[in-house]
Amino acid sequence: MRSKAPLGLKIAAIAGLLFLHLPILLIFVYAFTTEDRSYQWPPPGLTTQWFAVTWNRPDVWEALWLSVRVASISTVIALILGTLAAAAVARTHFFGRETISLLVILPIALPGIITGISLRSAFNLADIPFSFWTIVLGHATFCVVVVYNNAVARFRRTSGNLIEASMDLGANGFQTFRFVILPNIATALLAGGMLAFALSFDEVIVTTFTAGQQQTLPIWMLEELVRPRQRPVTNVVAMVVVLVTFLPILAAYYLTRGTETVAGSGK
Repeated sequence: MRSKAPLGLKIAAIAGLLFLHLPILLIFVYAFTTEDRSYQWPPPGLTTQWFAVTWNRPDVWEALWLSVRVASISTVIALILGTLAAAAVARTHFFGRETISLLVILPIALPGIITGISLRSAFNLADIPFSFWTIVLGHATFCVVVVYNNAVARFRRTSGNLIEASMDLGANGFQTFRFVILPNIATALLAGGMLAFALSFDEVIVTTFTAGQQQTLPIWMLEELVRPRQRPVTNVVAMVVVLVTFLPILAAYYLTRGTETVAGSGK
């Protein structure tokens, strides 16, 4: 039987949540302000006009479309490479396996500025011009880690006996993957892909070093804050980014909740 949490612990939890989320709620409020130059509190008035202004700004749509394309392709690359790496590490034994695992997760452990500088130096040495694909490669470096962590954990909880039984019953490698392995790791891959998309969509530091003259949505927002034209437009876009980032993370949470056990685990 669960005991009730002490009142002090409840107050501390509420205070922590407010500390984390009040700044985000302020962004939502300022998206409706009538003042277009400064941040006054309380706002002098509320309006929805900035949503129409944002809708008609072509620079916003260009930045949004670039971010969506980069995040989508980076996620696909991460799903392929992360799943293959996880399968190799979890299902086989070879010398240096733990070292390989460490090297795979290293890009997300390093500060983003280190990753960005190293990628920019590599592109310069290889004489690769900055383009859409340099942004994708930069984002894929840390998106792979997210997929890998989800997939390798699920692989390790999936019994190898299922694979052996499938092969003994005459299934080839593709059939075993399609009907045995994939159903067991599908939710982990979906959750990893959603998290990878969310991380790529709002990445700033690595993009700064790999984008050249292109502007993803977060870079556009940073430029607008430095040299603002219409501050509420930036807040409207920020609100959209929060929602776009939050929904995949929430979906990933619900998809992986209650999946501690998989078919054949522990047998």
